[in-house]
Amino acid sequence: MRWRPLGVTLAATAALIALPAAHPSAGAAEIPLSQGKSATASSVENAGTAAGKAVDGDTGTRWSSAAADDQWLRVDLGVTASVTRVELDWEAAYGKDYKVQISGDGTSWTDLKSVTGSDGGADTLDVSGRGRYVRMLGVHRATPYGYSLWEFRVYGSTDTGQAGCDSGNAARGRPATASSTENAGTPASAAFDGDTTTRWSSQAADPQWLQVDLGAVKDICKVDLNWEAAYAKDFQIQASADGQNWSTLKSVTGATGGTASYDVSGSGRYVRIHGTARGTGYGYSLWEAAVHTGTSGLPPVQGGGDLGPNVIVVDPSTPNLQQKFDDVFARQESAQFGTGRYQFLLKPGTYNGINAQLGFYTSISGLGLNPDDTQINGDVTVDAGWFNGNATQNFWRSAENLALTPSNGTDRWAVAQAAPFRRIHVKGGLNLAPNGYGWASGGYIADSRIDGTVGPYSQQQWYTRDSSVGGWTNGVWNMTFSGVQGAPATNFDSGPYTTLDTTPVSREKPFLYLDGSSYKVFVPAKRTNARGVSWPANAGTSLPLDRFYVVKPGATAATINAALAQGLNLLFTPGVYHLDQTLDVTRPDTVVLGLGLATLVPDNGVDAMHVADVDGVRLAGFLIDAGPVNSDTLLRIGTPGAGADHSANPTTMQDVFIRIGGAGPGLATNSVVVDSDDVIIDHTWIWRADHGSGVGWDTNRADYGLRVNGDDVLATGLFVEHFNKYDVHWSGERGRTIFFQNEKAYDVPNAAAVTHDGIVGYAAYKVADSVTTHEAWGLGSYCNFTADPSIVQTHGFQVPVTAGIKMHDLMVISLGGKGQYAHVVNNTGAPTSGTDTIPSKVTSFP
Repeated sequence: MRWRPLGVTLAATAALIALPAAHPSAGAAEIPLSQGKSATASSVENAGTAAGKAVDGDTGTRWSSAAADDQWLRVDLGVTASVTRVELDWEAAYGKDYKVQISGDGTSWTDLKSVTGSDGGADTLDVSGRGRYVRMLGVHRATPYGYSLWEFRVYGSTDTGQAGCDSGNAARGRPATASSTENAGTPASAAFDGDTTTRWSSQAADPQWLQVDLGAVKDICKVDLNWEAAYAKDFQIQASADGQNWSTLKSVTGATGGTASYDVSGSGRYVRIHGTARGTGYGYSLWEAAVHTGTSGLPPVQGGGDLGPNVIVVDPSTPNLQQKFDDVFARQESAQFGTGRYQFLLKPGTYNGINAQLGFYTSISGLGLNPDDTQINGDVTVDAGWFNGNATQNFWRSAENLALTPSNGTDRWAVAQAAPFRRIHVKGGLNLAPNGYGWASGGYIADSRIDGTVGPYSQQQWYTRDSSVGGWTNGVWNMTFSGVQGAPATNFDSGPYTTLDTTPVSREKPFLYLDGSSYKVFVPAKRTNARGVSWPANAGTSLPLDRFYVVKPGATAATINAALAQGLNLLFTPGVYHLDQTLDVTRPDTVVLGLGLATLVPDNGVDAMHVADVDGVRLAGFLIDAGPVNSDTLLRIGTPGAGADHSANPTTMQDVFIRIGGAGPGLATNSVVVDSDDVIIDHTWIWRADHGSGVGWDTNRADYGLRVNGDDVLATGLFVEHFNKYDVHWSGERGRTIFFQNEKAYDVPNAAAVTHDGIVGYAAYKVADSVTTHEAWGLGSYCNFTADPSIVQTHGFQVPVTAGIKMHDLMVISLGGKGQYAHVVNNTGAPTSGTDTIPSKVTSFP
């Protein structure tokens, strides 16, 4: 991005001033529906040309995009409207060919007008359509610059009120439940059977409730109640999207029974009558209850549906199956910062003679409930031919939930960070190094069974959790195991191994599977002191796909938030999603699951996602990529000062990756902040880019990687690199980390830039001075100060010296002598020296 020369802007302004009044039909008093409304764009040239500048009513301000085709500007009118005219006042950088489109949900678009050969200036388009969102979609630019609009005006009329209330009974014959029944002859279903001679009745106690499942979220406009003699004096009519969290549509006090109708306004899948005071000495009894639904202009977000254009579902009979893998690999092998995202889903069965090579942003998963349901007689391969045999940049790909019988007896999985290998049964060996045994910097295995031997060879570090291996051949610097059957014994004083017999708390990642012909998401249960794989026992719960909003490319943050507010979970299909507002996850037990490294990009400085201080949220399988305007916190779990106990049902963050820079300029003060207690962070790579586009000490500035304020937080498989200040800053009590990998920022300009409190360099892993209890195992920090190799960092780790602090198996390494460490932890541990890349270790501190 760059500022356009002032002369161009002044010339454009002069040209516009000279234009005659273009739209006398609008009239001075007519205010556009779009004016002052929320606007977003595919990109902005700089912070001074934000999307909102095109709908602010000020012809002296403008939106401008990046210098590329296929850019868009979108306005949310706030309500459904009948749109009759759109006006575009172009700056000198105009669209030669473009479309004006309309949408009801911000996802599915209809063309209102296609314009070719525009000459810029003021375009007035007479159109006809209904929707809430209107956008200009640029096809071809007229100049080398981007697209730039002084004003984007939308005219028409808005809808008001509800469109109508259906006279039909949406509850008739639907599944019903109740807090109690008087006897077998008065079940809950009798109140919704359409028969006024049958009834539901409860036990003689307060409170009691009757509930019906409408089958999908609907707008609720009226409820009719026909009471038997045992009526409710005080009660509430409530609605819920999930059957757990309720909102009150109507509170009634002093009712006298009989038949009554209540106009209400709200939405939900579940409706219940919640009685708080009976009118008689008997229980509550209803002959019939009817629920009427309508539409408020914007339909509720629907769950379920197809999996979008970037999910490739196959079975053993799929024609040209090898070619499908090869075609995606050809696109993705070297596309490290590209926008392609792909997920292969393999239906249960046996696949013979295939080699699924995985490039960037490509995932492969079996669709069985157990790994052995999907058998591959062949290979799932990651190698490093694209990078001359160097596997240190084989990021962002995954394999999950299948069984492999490798063609030559050993599968090759030569990956770096952010490349999980989960829930895999390898009926043979596993080679973690690239062909030729070049450099490699992984890696993570969980819930997997490798019958043969695992050979890391050139892998610098690796973490394996809750698995079984037939053997483990070697290690370079830091090989850490917890709950792994067959793992080597700890030998960190003389070798690379740190081994814990069990993992204190774990819960496997949710995954998509097929139950017959229906997609479901399995949500595994929490395990304590786990050792070995979780399958085939598979403790947990299954959620049908209609309980998920299936998010597809083009979806807006507003629609995603509406789905969350309705109680839907989220399944992000592969794609890149720009967010103009923070995604707010507020419901306990919400699942947010990504396929194919789905990527969230916060625009205009918003945070990407906030999770409330609630039980059991599952975040898994997606990448958050910082935008060019600074975000305060990309992902926040909990709220500041949170203190609720979630130990029975913790929130989990699994295979959630963070990137600042690399794909373009990115800025974020904090990457991940954990305020809730008891959170489990299971495999994350939080990365401030050291290469790619938009990389520099201030260009992709990000002060903190992970900040933990909550108590009793556990991190298993923590990879955090290159932050301007602390990579990890831990303030919560009783925190634990099993495996930590870090590189300090390469681009520190000089020692003065990172000197604080008399200390040179910010520790890679800092435990706050106020903390009294903390424990960690298998931690490594590496320096590679390419901008100033003379820097000597004081230490890699900084912790309080108290009886409750226990640090096990720490190391620091100078990579080729590009900078050094004076100590390992605090002022303890020998300094690194020379260019031989020899670790300096401390096996126990204090």
